[in-house]
Amino acid sequence: MITYLLFIVGFVLLIKGAHFLIEGSSSLAKKWGVSDLVIGLTIIAFGTSAPELIVNIIASIKGTSGLVLGNIIGSNISNILLILGIAATIRPLSIGTGTVWKEIPFSLGAVLLLAYLLNDSLLRNSATSSLSRADGFLLITCFVAFLFYAFYRKRIVAKAEEPVAKFSLPIAFLMIIGGSLGLFLGGKWVIDGATLIAQAFGVSQTMIGLTIVALGTSLPELATSVVATLHRNADIAIGNVVGSNIFNILWVLGISALIRPICFQAIFNADIVFLLATTLLVFIFLISNKKHSFWNIFHKKHYVLERQEGVILVILYLLYLASVIIRK
Repeated sequence: MITYLLFIVGFVLLIKGAHFLIEGSSSLAKKWGVSDLVIGLTIIAFGTSAPELIVNIIASIKGTSGLVLGNIIGSNISNILLILGIAATIRPLSIGTGTVWKEIPFSLGAVLLLAYLLNDSLLRNSATSSLSRADGFLLITCFVAFLFYAFYRKRIVAKAEEPVAKFSLPIAFLMIIGGSLGLFLGGKWVIDGATLIAQAFGVSQTMIGLTIVALGTSLPELATSVVATLHRNADIAIGNVVGSNIFNILWVLGISALIRPICFQAIFNADIVFLLATTLLVFIFLISNKKHSFWNIFHKKHYVLERQEGVILVILYLLYLASVIIRK
């Protein structure tokens, strides 16, 4: 019971730890003369992916490859179907051309690259499949290229344009230390609890990662996107999701693979294909002609994810969860 309780508390610590780390680091950077935009594109961008990163680092050190992959694939699926679905259900999302024609295709490319790197046995006649350290280095290299694009476009993170709160130096340092400690303890307790749940119910660690852990580590993105939608800032709502998915695959999995190569079972290709299909589905929803002719899709200034399409995404997520639970 104590482990289960710590598992729940672990998620709270992950989320609050990331929040305090972001607030403290942002305040410190502001005191050193760093602009709000640069803070948003660096500290806040990395901070919102901190729960996934910490969970995966601890899982990699412990050698639980199933949780490493399950957390990222599951988080990305919940980001697209659940978070975007809920946001669009609240209010139709009007999205700019840069997100539709550049960032979503980049996200699709990241999933395709991951699928290629993982499938050594299918594509390169290897006895086993894994994400090697060399693969991790390649993912991080692609991530650096994406960061250059993010700085050039001056986007990808929620709150990038918001003023940064200022705290005194002692308070800022305490927030950074407390946030880091919360992330570490929260990550450890989540991994320990997930391992125990998998053993108790006879399911794989990958399945736990795809469902419970993925949902828990996606909560910051859910909160950010819902708030952005309520404030009629659709670009932040969807940019937060797309950016987080790219961060998760290229940065978090890249770091995880550098720590320890990640073993992969071909049976979970179904989840990767589903992730690819859901990303493509959102892209199709956005560019579908609706009230315009097909030839105008390349010249539109804004693309809309309608409320009924958001409902479809949420239903698809519930069906996906059901399928994961059924197959264990």
